[in-house]
Amino acid sequence: METIKKTLRDSKTARWTALAVISFTMLCGYYLTDVMAPLKGLLEGQLNWNSSEFGFFTSAYGWFNVFLLMLIIGGIILDKMGVRFTGLTAASIMVVGTFIKYYAVSTHSLDGQYWHILFWNVKAQVFLAAFGFAIFGVGVETAGITVSKIIVKWFKGKEMALAMGLEMATARMGTALALSTSVPIAKGLNTVSAPILVCLIMLCIGLLAFFMYTFMDKKLDASIALVEKTESSSDSEEAFRVRDILTIITNKGWWYLAILCVLFYSAVFPFLKYATDLMVSKFHINEDWAGIIPAMLPFGTILLTPLFGNMYDRKGKGASIMILGAILLIFVHIVFSIPFLNHWFIAILLILVLGIGFSLVPSAMWPSVPKIIPEKQLGTAYALVFWVQNWGLMGVPAIIGWVLNKWCFLGYFAVAGTGVITPQGNQVTQVVAVDQKRYQVTEVGTIIRKDVDQKIAQFIKDADGKITAVITSAKDKISTEYITKKILKKAIKKNEIKVTQYYYSDKDVVQKIAQFIKDTDGKITAVITTANDTISTENITKKILKEAVKKNEIKVTKNYMVENFIASDGKKISKFAKVFSFYNYTRPMMIFTGLGLLALLFAFLLKAEDKKKGYGLQMPNIKK
Repeated sequence: METIKKTLRDSKTARWTALAVISFTMLCGYYLTDVMAPLKGLLEGQLNWNSSEFGFFTSAYGWFNVFLLMLIIGGIILDKMGVRFTGLTAASIMVVGTFIKYYAVSTHSLDGQYWHILFWNVKAQVFLAAFGFAIFGVGVETAGITVSKIIVKWFKGKEMALAMGLEMATARMGTALALSTSVPIAKGLNTVSAPILVCLIMLCIGLLAFFMYTFMDKKLDASIALVEKTESSSDSEEAFRVRDILTIITNKGWWYLAILCVLFYSAVFPFLKYATDLMVSKFHINEDWAGIIPAMLPFGTILLTPLFGNMYDRKGKGASIMILGAILLIFVHIVFSIPFLNHWFIAILLILVLGIGFSLVPSAMWPSVPKIIPEKQLGTAYALVFWVQNWGLMGVPAIIGWVLNKWCFLGYFAVAGTGVITPQGNQVTQVVAVDQKRYQVTEVGTIIRKDVDQKIAQFIKDADGKITAVITSAKDKISTEYITKKILKKAIKKNEIKVTQYYYSDKDVVQKIAQFIKDTDGKITAVITTANDTISTENITKKILKEAVKKNEIKVTKNYMVENFIASDGKKISKFAKVFSFYNYTRPMMIFTGLGLLALLFAFLLKAEDKKKGYGLQMPNIKK
């Protein structure tokens, strides 16, 4: 009687444990990927970023993956060196990139500095944060293709789509946590860099988790070698061959899937980067709570992606599932683009529908790759798909940021009320600074804000003993109409209150130079202007300094503390009112709709190619 030989992957406990460990590492990576998305308003307010700079930073995710072909190189390394080496390297790169990003956002040594990069000047802080994010992008995308190959290794011929769905669901818990917790963490610790520090700690833990997985993977390889009794087993890693790339890129089915991937993900992930700001600008949801609604999308996919993956495993219909997902994506973005549909309940419904669409497509798309491409080429195939995808993840956020800045900025508006729904109030057209001079508000980034803690000198109460105002140690009287119940409760307990101070940023003011300060070698170390401002050359690019020496004048940015705001109708607005930049998101949503329509076209093309070539995309994954 023939003995049935089993490998470690035949053990349900072993393969599901392996999946849990690698999924946790991806959860940590996804947390950092989206942690800055809800912080757009705080970055504009605290660090003086604008939408174009936010888009530039967000687009950095794909810089190295796209232009330096790091993803393709990662796929080649994966096929040549195996999942253990590649996974540990990718996780380490994520940690390094996150550390650079955290340093850039947390340090004050880069304040006011501009670096000349290629053909333009960019804020040093923005560029260094983007550089760190680009390094992180190499790590997390390489980790993604490694995890995909690990799942195929453990689950081929078994519950592969379900396993991929559960891995994606777990990873998207990181996205959901990022969208829902980053603003509370940043405000609670009074710095926009705090959520990035949390990510750095999580990624270190994720690196340790993957290190633990390598021991399981080594045991799996040993069990496979024992069963097959040869090192050239069909399941063992094969050496990479250059012609593997040619085989993949000449496969029409692979191209249809890759283009569908980049179009679909470019209509979802970049949308999530701006979704929190959309909730504030269009649906008038309080900044503190705006990230909760976009976070419903990943939470929904946590449940639905494994469900649809299990359906694909058992019933098939992979191509049809992708078509349905693209249709739902188009519907959601069209409705988001309609200006008068701005009730918060509509936003919740649309995010839930988008969550269904976002569960359908990936649950069928990623398990379909092994049906189109042979297993020995999977690492390179996944890498090439991710490389194509990264063109969209790099380009679309930058385009959306540019469109918002150029055509969609509505202005600064005071926010009415302190509840969850805070309607857009009067538009701010001028500010009165502490010097009593009036300044015109003309563009985003001209008003910046900083949260400071102030001791309370006195609580003002009415005849019924209800607190109506707070007087701080700085002798500011703040009416409780500007204070939420939560903040007031904390203020009573700690006898201090968090106050938002606003500043007007007077950009590019030309000042004459009174004196150049030089060191003993005759090198200029500082510039003193006629307004008695001393500017260190650390904060001046070589190009600007050269121009200053030539013209004996220099452009400076000056910040004035705001005493109060002036609305478009001339009315005075208290300096304690909440003032935010607002945008019209109709054009960006139409761009996302266009991407969805193209994704639907390529989903139909993929289904037609499957029917022609017989990939089996409509067939179940589980072999009976």
